[in-house]
Amino acid sequence: MALALAVAAGTLIPLTRHGGESAAAVGVAGPGTAHGVQAKADDCTDPEASLSPSSADGPTIDAIKRRGKLIAGVDQNSFRWGYRNPATRTLEGFDIDLVKAIAKNILGDENAVIYRAIPTSQRIPALQNGTVDVVVRTMTVNCGRIKQASFSTAYFEAGQQVLAPKSSAITGFDDSLKGKRVCVAAGSTAFDALKTDPHGADYQDFTVPNQLDCLVRLQQNLVDAVVTDNALAAGQAAQDPAVQLKGSPFTTEYYGVAVKLGNTDLVRRINQVLVDYRSGGDNSPWMRAYRQWLAADLPGIKSPPAPKYRAG
Repeated sequence: MALALAVAAGTLIPLTRHGGESAAAVGVAGPGTAHGVQAKADDCTDPEASLSPSSADGPTIDAIKRRGKLIAGVDQNSFRWGYRNPATRTLEGFDIDLVKAIAKNILGDENAVIYRAIPTSQRIPALQNGTVDVVVRTMTVNCGRIKQASFSTAYFEAGQQVLAPKSSAITGFDDSLKGKRVCVAAGSTAFDALKTDPHGADYQDFTVPNQLDCLVRLQQNLVDAVVTDNALAAGQAAQDPAVQLKGSPFTTEYYGVAVKLGNTDLVRRINQVLVDYRSGGDNSPWMRAYRQWLAADLPGIKSPPAPKYRAG
């Protein structure tokens, strides 16, 4: 099998603050607005419902403007989503296009971005410690995570699915996984699914920091299958024709842009960006990005997910 794209690529920017500045100095941390905080997960029934959109500034946005850069936590190894083009050495993908739209709205320049490549397991910590302003990294909004971060409205709908060699007898997320070595990324919703019902699979010995590490292990026959979002798995199957998605998605999940808990001015501003990003029907920025990056591997999507808002 062909080795996964960008396996040997180094970290784009280390997971530390640029120049050793404190969180206060770079202006990432902040109380946000005085009301409309994210709903408590204990009362969670509709986690993807977010705050109403607004073009107004606020303390978090003011800090970003003073700095002159948006600091974005992204992936650099997820084909079609956030990956380093081996020819140009630049970051590309569906998530990267959305980061550029946010930077354009807040700073007037889509290139006014400091990208920090972060592993799956460090998405929440990177927000909490002020290393990044936003995480745009195929991150599912769920009831557990809204205790730890604030989220935009959904910008993509995905589902968990199994990736395995085409020749494998594995049929999906079912008892065909019994006794199999299953790779999963720490801190992912796939890890939570296996923890709840592993179907007899061994996954604890095959948990890795980055989701792409699972594809490498699958290619090297160190594991028998991978459980991950079908959106990511489709890109991996495109990289390696010897593997395929097995069965059907067994969850429905929505990706959102994550920010530090309480930075509600930034949440509202991103939601306004997403209003504009979805607008225009088949010619919307969202649909253009979908056709460029995802349609070949995830065909048939006619529109982005409709936003959900809550009172407050």
